[in-house]
Amino acid sequence: MTQAPVTEEFEELLEFIRSRRGFDFAGYKRPSLLRRIGKRMQAVGVEGFDPYREYLDAHPDEFAALFDTVLINVTSFFRDPDTWEYVAQEIVPRIVFDKVAVEPIRVWSTGCATGEEAYTIGIILAEQLGEEEFRKRVKIYATDVDDKALTLGRLASYSTEQLEAVPAALREKYFEPNGGGLAFRKDLRRSFIFGRNDLVQDPPIGRIDLLVSRNTLMYFTPETQGKVLSNFYFALNDDGYLVLGKSEVLLTRSTLFTATDLKRRVFEKVPQQQIRERLLSIARHGDGKPELAPVDDRLRVAAFDSAPIPQLVVAADGTIVLANSHARRVFSLGAVDLDRPFSDLDLSFQPVELRSLIQQSIDSGQPVTVRDVHWPNVAGESRAYDVQLTPLSASDGGRIGTAISFVDVTRFRHLQDTLERSKHELETAYEELQATAEELETTNEELQSTNEELETTNEELQSTNEELETMNEELQSTNEELETINDELRSRTDDLNEVNAFLESILASFQAGVVVVDAELRIQAWNEQAADLWGLRLDDVAEQHLLNLDIGLPVGELRDPIRAAVAGNQPDALVLEAVNRRGRALSCTVIISPLRGARGDVRGAILLMEEREEAEQ
Repeated sequence: MTQAPVTEEFEELLEFIRSRRGFDFAGYKRPSLLRRIGKRMQAVGVEGFDPYREYLDAHPDEFAALFDTVLINVTSFFRDPDTWEYVAQEIVPRIVFDKVAVEPIRVWSTGCATGEEAYTIGIILAEQLGEEEFRKRVKIYATDVDDKALTLGRLASYSTEQLEAVPAALREKYFEPNGGGLAFRKDLRRSFIFGRNDLVQDPPIGRIDLLVSRNTLMYFTPETQGKVLSNFYFALNDDGYLVLGKSEVLLTRSTLFTATDLKRRVFEKVPQQQIRERLLSIARHGDGKPELAPVDDRLRVAAFDSAPIPQLVVAADGTIVLANSHARRVFSLGAVDLDRPFSDLDLSFQPVELRSLIQQSIDSGQPVTVRDVHWPNVAGESRAYDVQLTPLSASDGGRIGTAISFVDVTRFRHLQDTLERSKHELETAYEELQATAEELETTNEELQSTNEELETTNEELQSTNEELETMNEELQSTNEELETINDELRSRTDDLNEVNAFLESILASFQAGVVVVDAELRIQAWNEQAADLWGLRLDDVAEQHLLNLDIGLPVGELRDPIRAAVAGNQPDALVLEAVNRRGRALSCTVIISPLRGARGDVRGAILLMEEREEAEQ
């Protein structure tokens, strides 16, 4: 099928998919999308994007098949062994060494498909830490947009063929029998969290030490790749590492990451120091110290109330229990607002959705920070805040609430703007100074032009490489489908050969000559005894009309009995005078029976021919 060009109808189809199923393909490369969607259109026999949109509208189940085709799930354990060997020997030991003994280790595997790469990382970490430490410290987040693949990943059950790349010792250590295959050990599987995450639309998972995203970026346009890489940068800790696929080189985001090993596509985050005020922490009870006297409680309340930044405390049941004076003034809160459900306040969802962030903080047990939230004050001026949500725990470790702090960074943003204006003025002065060195500037511009051409060529080569890798995975997926079909055909062929051998053995076992004809009296079977009687083998008579044969038997006398048998009747046996292949005259008994199919329908006739022994006189 010839690949159709990108048209307005194609873009309308993508918008239809987004509106109906919430899946946005806007950031995906168009050539790959055209190939995959075109394959699905060919499978259902639809030509044209508008007719296919109507087909999707009429057949909602087709969406699942379409997503299975577009979201290519080509993965395996220890894919590209050289990369995993480097990660196991160099990267994981660095991560473990840089951590305090009790600190958690967080890993994110994006585009995880059915989970093979996520479990590969788990095996490497378990080998480095030991199983006990692995269970205590490691969390591996495996995400994808294919819900069906995620379900298979959670089950963690794989066939023997899928586990061929896993060394025998590791396969025996980390997998257990499960039905007809093997499953990753259940006691270690608790460290894995499978969930849906759209890299283009959904926020990233935070505080990650190792982020594995292999052969996922190559499906996106350069602009979308840049956006996703920025999210990866935000997700990683300052000493975190990023592992990409062999065709992904990070050309457009070299300032965010530096290559640890370019050949194996391993990168590390370039930390950037940012000026941020530390939020005041709220005192916690039950830390092993004696209870404070009532006067100290008043001091604590006074200190909280006079804090220089707005602070709120939301109880575990979702009610707002504390708001300091700064928060009451900024957000226009009164005494009647305390002990109300926090979700009833406009503050809970605009201009930023705090309710989901509170739940995220409670679920992770870690602070959650949102940067640069623009919030209008009572005077109508827009103020910029960094919002931090910190889970609060009781002495027994149970969650009792969440503290929310708002740090005003408006002045910092103004200083940044002022700095940018100063830079602009400096650049203007510098340009005036450059007027005295026109010849040098001309040379620099020529070099810059050459460099840009080289960068453009390099990016084009990179894009071509990614496209080839995409096509390679598509071909691999198609090859796996063909192998499955070949296995089924091979099995059916073996069954057919067994049936044919069984039929031949039955025909050979008859002492009489056996001839089978179809409804048109064309010969379908002719056993060895028939060949011995009349001197012709099956190869000589196959598909020949029985009544046209000259074999020493008066076949013309068989016409009416055979026609009667084909009509479903049972004619009487005949005794015919004949001459066998040796020229000897004999009396031949011929018994004719209808040939019935599995459903009882008559498909021809069976003739049994046997030489009649004459009684001695």
